[in-house]
Amino acid sequence: MQVANITILSECSHAVRKVQRKPASVFVDLIRILARKMAERRNRNALLELSDDQLKDIGLSRGQAGSDVHIYSRY
Repeated sequence: MQVANITILSECSHAVRKVQRKPASVFVDLIRILARKMAERRNRNALLELSDDQLKDIGLSRGQAGSDVHIYSRY
């Protein structure tokens, strides 16, 4: 029974740590999101510069190269 109590306390303290985020960590997360979006844009622009034959070689169509949906997905 004591083990169950320790597990519950551990889960509660983990939930509290998620709520109390420091402003610096929020800023770092925003920087990471911005960097990822910029990389996605660079990749999309590079794909749009390819010819239709080059896109066909890597298995993409012109529509897939310009979409915001996962362009690498085959679904």
